Amino acid sequence: MLNQKINGFLNTPPLWINEQFGIQQFVFPHIDSNTFKALPIPSNRRLGHQMEFVFKQLIDHCDTYELVLYNLPIKDEKRTIGEIDFILREAALQKLLHIELTYKFYIINPEISEPIHRLMGPNRRDMFFTKMEKIKNQQFSLLHSPEGAAALEALEIDHKNIHHKACFKAQLFIPFRSDMATIRPLNTACIIGYWLRFDAFNSAEFAAYRFYIPIKTEWPMAPHSKVQWTSHFEVLMDLNLRMLRENAPMLWIKKNDTTFEKCFVVWW
Repeated sequence: MLNQKINGFLNTPPLWINEQFGIQQFVFPHIDSNTFKALPIPSNRRLGHQMEFVFKQLIDHCDTYELVLYNLPIKDEKRTIGEIDFILREAALQKLLHIELTYKFYIINPEISEPIHRLMGPNRRDMFFTKMEKIKNQQFSLLHSPEGAAALEALEIDHKNIHHKACFKAQLFIPFRSDMATIRPLNTACIIGYWLRFDAFNSAEFAAYRFYIPIKTEWPMAPHSKVQWTSHFEVLMDLNLRMLRENAPMLWIKKNDTTFEKCFVVWW
């Protein structure tokens, strides 16, 4: 059986389809959930490392790919200059694939004119454009640097015969009450919630609902009922402190026993 975090990973769509920005998107293989047995995800790891652990488990379970290496640090003498996320061997063609895994949560800020720059982390520190450029210009090229090529050669892997792809999954949040219909060339299926400012949340419109503030490692999950829900008044006090610390939390909103929503409340 798949647990909620693994389901969250699998159900999160890729941020684009096929090739965009000069980066080919990895198509995740079908996973037979009836035969998959999940290993415990280390709780002391950051979310990004937990998602890598999930990716590795799922690839190990499928027949489409063989895992060749996972999290290989590349060093210049004693200094680590980067890390290779995954190299897989495609079973049908025996082709080697380098996969850079990224799992992100972005709000879409329509106040920015250039569409590709509109995607940012809820605290405005994590920009999609910057990450996309880093994958293309640094993480892919790392394998062909003298240090990367030498590290792969030591494992009998020819860096010249590797195809680069990104497994770039994302959950996107549009402005509250927005009717944003397109985010081309990005995948609209990634839009799963909305964002709003504290003043907009501090209104009678939300007063009747129940709320939960998930910790970051719970963010990939779909909201569910088995958490400690609180009132609008109680969550407002918590949110107010977070706003003062310039921290934008995710909220799960329970409208009734079957209707849940996800949003970010931002401080800026």
